[in-house]
Amino acid sequence: MTLSELLTKITSEILNPIISFLLVLATVIFIWGVIQYVIGSRGDEKALENGKRIMIWGIAGLTIMASAWGIVAVICRFFETCN
Repeated sequence: MTLSELLTKITSEILNPIISFLLVLATVIFIWGVIQYVIGSRGDEKALENGKRIMIWGIAGLTIMASAWGIVAVICRFFETCN
């Protein structure tokens, strides 16, 4: 097995599924924060603050996962191992 084949296998079978799962998880966390924020907008200040905090963490997670996906794509193109 060559280095190119190994990098292709790692990217397609390990990194992409993990990044996809974490991207979906960050989206779910963000949506949960939106739900908490909407519930908090009815007068519950604690739920409002909790919703804001969760949304911020969800956005941070989405940003990190999108960046990781981009970094993997750049590395894949650099080593010419893209499918």
